Amino acid sequence: MTLAVAGAMSTLLGASSAFAQSSITLYGMMDTGITYVSNQGGKHNLKMDDGVNGPNLWGMTGTEDLGGGTKAFFQLVNQFQIDNGSFMNGKSLFSRTSIVGLSNDRFGKLSLGNQYDFMTDSLYFGGDDPAEASGHFYDFRAGPFQKLALPGNPTGAFDWDRMAGETVNNSVKYVTPTFNGFSAGAMYEFGGVAGSIGTGNGTSFALNYAMQNFGVNAAYTNLKTVVTGEGDVSVRNWGIGAHYRFGGWLTNALFTTVHNSYNGGSVYEGSVGAHYNFTPALSAGASYMYMKGNDVVDNNHAHQVAAIVDYALSKRTSVYALAVYQRASSGGLAQINGMNSSDGASSGQTQAVARVGLHTRF
Repeated sequence: MTLAVAGAMSTLLGASSAFAQSSITLYGMMDTGITYVSNQGGKHNLKMDDGVNGPNLWGMTGTEDLGGGTKAFFQLVNQFQIDNGSFMNGKSLFSRTSIVGLSNDRFGKLSLGNQYDFMTDSLYFGGDDPAEASGHFYDFRAGPFQKLALPGNPTGAFDWDRMAGETVNNSVKYVTPTFNGFSAGAMYEFGGVAGSIGTGNGTSFALNYAMQNFGVNAAYTNLKTVVTGEGDVSVRNWGIGAHYRFGGWLTNALFTTVHNSYNGGSVYEGSVGAHYNFTPALSAGASYMYMKGNDVVDNNHAHQVAAIVDYALSKRTSVYALAVYQRASSGGLAQINGMNSSDGASSGQTQAVARVGLHTRF
């Protein structure tokens, strides 16, 4: 729902009446369904699960024309759980995104607050992630890498390349205008530790190219976490991806990495995917991913395949069926992304999920 406002609304927003062109947009999406898991700690599971084919979001964004091509903007986004009506674990009303900033077609975009780093901003939103073409949340990166032990991570390796929409607090981000298809970005996270500017801080950078139906993006993120008794623990990600659209097809490929400075654990993955629109209502997609860790995570590796069939009931609402299968190396415990309880990992080399669901936007 979009509300065009001027005059009295501009005053309500605290703006001068001289700046008449303003807007506020309320939006969101919701996803829920039934998921079968083949092996969680040695047992199968049938559960209601939400936020899989896209997160459950309620958001508000607004812009105000300041003149001379400059606009002020804000964005507030809440992620919630449909099945019980609560916030996400450990989150609050606008933990997904809360930013304010300035944009100008000639000078670029500056934003401050809680926001995505460039692993998400450039690689996922740039259209390079094969998970978007297939299993969505279940097809993001996890795997038999529990010993990766990322600080503050629910499984030690959940979404280890930050592509599922992780955000960075206390950050400032700048994105350049696009010149002949090229753009770049830089982000800095303030650690907020008195007497040590570099403690607990973070950086992220991106280089992007997009022209017509083709795009390629590269991103780097290094975030530090203060761990009691250990000081700064740095988690470093980098990745590169590309996509190409033609006819009814979307094809993409992605390579991402993670390194944990605390224990030296590292993992990389390479994936490819494709999605095809058979009709305006019916589409399907599939992807393949290979993940490999170093000796800290027992040199475990895994193969993962995913597929989805989606049927649009309207422009806003669709029903779908998807499946994801992962096979780990000998001795590794397979773990598909989103299996986040204490017994979420498989008791063996394989794990599979199958799901039917309903997705809508507003």
